[in-house]
Amino acid sequence: MWADLAPIGRHADSGGYRRYAWTGADADCRAWFRAQAEARGLAYETDRNGNQWAWLGDPLAGDAVVTGSHLDSVPDGGAFDGPLGVVSSFAALDELRARGVEFTRPLAITNFGDEEGARFGLACVGSRLAAGQLTKEKAYALRDADGISLPEAMAAAGYDPEAIGADPERLARIGAFVELHVEQGRALDLSGDAVGVASSIWPHGRWRYDFAGEANHAGTTRIADRRDPMLPYAETVLAARREAELAGAVATFGKIAVEPNGVNAIPSLVRGWLDARAADEVTLDQVIGGVRQAALAHAERHGVELAVTRESFTPVVEFQHALRDELTRILGEKTPVLGTGAGHDAGILSASVPTAMLFVRNPTGISHSPAEHAAEDDCTAGVLALADVLEGLACR
Repeated sequence: MWADLAPIGRHADSGGYRRYAWTGADADCRAWFRAQAEARGLAYETDRNGNQWAWLGDPLAGDAVVTGSHLDSVPDGGAFDGPLGVVSSFAALDELRARGVEFTRPLAITNFGDEEGARFGLACVGSRLAAGQLTKEKAYALRDADGISLPEAMAAAGYDPEAIGADPERLARIGAFVELHVEQGRALDLSGDAVGVASSIWPHGRWRYDFAGEANHAGTTRIADRRDPMLPYAETVLAARREAELAGAVATFGKIAVEPNGVNAIPSLVRGWLDARAADEVTLDQVIGGVRQAALAHAERHGVELAVTRESFTPVVEFQHALRDELTRILGEKTPVLGTGAGHDAGILSASVPTAMLFVRNPTGISHSPAEHAAEDDCTAGVLALADVLEGLACR
């Protein structure tokens, strides 16, 4: 499975993956998922929001145990973030069948669409739509860098954008959702464990900073006459780092757009996107407030206007304690339980259904990069742990 999936969407120069929503690479990933489902005799379907489902047992029976993750990527992302969870889900089902277990609840494997938000700027679009956390109106307003709207992209890929929206009937079928994911950090590497159980997801969000100045000639405009938005932007990047360090949080300006984007031109507009995360919302508010205050001060000093827009926000997610405790009981009380600063579909769905997560050791902690990695032995340990969990939940 891994060998078949690995070449899809891989960029020859960077070695990273560019599996963006509703593109050719995304279509190839979806075809792979369907082929895996049908090869196992599972009932395959796509829901109203483009999320893929593979069912063992009656989908309408209710109280189903669901596992899976996503197959899309960030720009030049790694091979494991998302796909490891989907591949491991199919492998865990194979393991359970080899054990000869008898299922007493329906089981489903899913691939949620557009989890990373690389194309339209909003993470977890497929699960947000299903959970009613993203309205059809707001989804229709999403556009990529080329101005193509989400419904236009869906229609071009052969899906009906008119159908998107909250899907409470489908979510009501789910009794538990367990997502396996490569750890995006080094906690397991430091503890010496191959697999861990998630406790919570830090609150996190994305903010867009628009610094508007005045375009002018880079060679003839006196320094004193400039209203250069690049300067307050650069100072705000440094301020974000300082605020995060002081609070024990993380804050990153990882994306920037410049107009007119000429080597010999002072910019008229610098637009930067801030990603910020912290262990609790009070701390996150402190960081965001500090960054904004610094940005306003720097913009004013340089004669630049500033607009700050919150594009997304996810509050702290405490995975259901009963389900989390059941996972640790099944896997052993010594299984580490750890929090994470990364968002996931399981976090979005936690407001609608009981959810839990398993993490597989990442020896370097590197993620969202071609260097992302997990050893084969650890991946196998993750499959066996997921199989144990699914057996404990769906075969009682």
